[in-house]
Amino acid sequence: MGSVKIDIVQPGRNQSSTGTCWRWLVSLALFASFLGLGMAISILGPTFEDLATNVNQDISNLSYIFVGRSSGYIGGSLLGGILFDCMNPHLLLGFSLLLTAVGISGTSYCKQAWLLTVFMCSVGVSMGVLDTGGNVLILNTWGEHAGPHMQALHFSFAAGAFVSPIIAKLFGDSSDNNTIYPLLTGHPSKTFGATLPFTDTKSSTPTSMWAYIVIGAFVLLVSLIFFLLYSCSPPTSNWAKTSPGKQKFSKHHNILIFLLSMFFFFYVGSEVAYGSFIFTYAKDYAHMHDEAKAAGLNSLFWGTFAAGRGLAIFFAACLRPGTLVLFSLVGTTVSSLLLVLFSDNHPMLWACTGLYGLSMSTTFPSGISWVEQYTTVTGRSAAVFVVGTALGEMVLPSLLGFLLGHVRNQPLVMYLALGTSAFTSILFTVMYKLASPGRDGVLWKATGRRTKEADDSEYRQALLDNVEDEEEQENDGLPIVINTSNTMVFYHNKTMVNF
Repeated sequence: MGSVKIDIVQPGRNQSSTGTCWRWLVSLALFASFLGLGMAISILGPTFEDLATNVNQDISNLSYIFVGRSSGYIGGSLLGGILFDCMNPHLLLGFSLLLTAVGISGTSYCKQAWLLTVFMCSVGVSMGVLDTGGNVLILNTWGEHAGPHMQALHFSFAAGAFVSPIIAKLFGDSSDNNTIYPLLTGHPSKTFGATLPFTDTKSSTPTSMWAYIVIGAFVLLVSLIFFLLYSCSPPTSNWAKTSPGKQKFSKHHNILIFLLSMFFFFYVGSEVAYGSFIFTYAKDYAHMHDEAKAAGLNSLFWGTFAAGRGLAIFFAACLRPGTLVLFSLVGTTVSSLLLVLFSDNHPMLWACTGLYGLSMSTTFPSGISWVEQYTTVTGRSAAVFVVGTALGEMVLPSLLGFLLGHVRNQPLVMYLALGTSAFTSILFTVMYKLASPGRDGVLWKATGRRTKEADDSEYRQALLDNVEDEEEQENDGLPIVINTSNTMVFYHNKTMVNF
């Protein structure tokens, strides 16, 4: 019979309590990083006028910094997708957070418009790397159990976007009639009788610039945590476990990733467009003359959006990602249809805006978790749909703003919401059809192997790999025997014997 090699593999501590503790440490660091990402992205809105004052420019002449940041974001997403597959993720995210901290803090010291644009572009690059790498790392850390953690990751982003205007308000410059910005809107509120505690009328630099320094310090602290994780990484890390040789891809991998990118293009574009123009829509089209009520409608949308992501953490523990996506699509379609039919009805506008924000909240994290069930999401894959996200955030709000200036007395905001809801529903149906198992469904293939159909040997190997993956996470102690043409693997009491 020849020699027989017996390998006995005992589960190490990395697969038990120590492994769980490590995964939670990585997750908490990612949650903190996305909290900082949300603050860094949303701080620009409520402090935009002060930035223009700081560089001695008019607001209309400074709008190109948004384009610079978005362009950097797209470039950073592509760069992060390449780097994430070839270097340690903790080190990569540590450097990206460090660059974000430097760029955000340096923004407050910019006195020249061109220098401000350079800082914004660099911040966009680093945030693009963070967005791409963070989504992939949370999937690699938790595997098939990543659903609730993915929802928590994006809830952290929403929480950061919610907190950022509060920080801007606390440090806001009140020298100009003590005017501050209300939460989640970029519109001045009524004059307050008392001055804010951080007012510095003698300084030429608006006091709201301190908000950038505070956010930069927080992001710097999180970057140090990632450097610490890199120095303390166990020998068997998630990066090693997900090396290209062990990754599996759907037969329709490229098509699924491209369609998901289009899906996020329309989803995020409509989300940003609705949140940006609902205030103007309420005043100009729905004739909501009280600005406080119009601002409250804007706050309602973002408030229900953040609350929905918080609730989704618990729903993701008992519902599959596809179910959450389906509920989101039904909710957005129904609410946007009602908004079109009753476009100037105030009670319906309030109710459907809340439902629309709640329905939109879970779509992005649930979509990533859903596609991960059918194909491996690598750094390059994540870069593709993050680029789609960034393009949607740039194109659709800009297009809507252009149309609002030329088309009067039409509920264009609601038409966009309904159109994108219908189109994303169609896209998800197509993606589900491609990903569904069956004759024309998913056929798995190993990286680097060119196969047109799954033969018996590939099926046995895939079965073996699946058992090994499940054994690393949990084993109930029952013996499992798998026999292939030249290999027998025997599992018993968390021990693997390979003949």
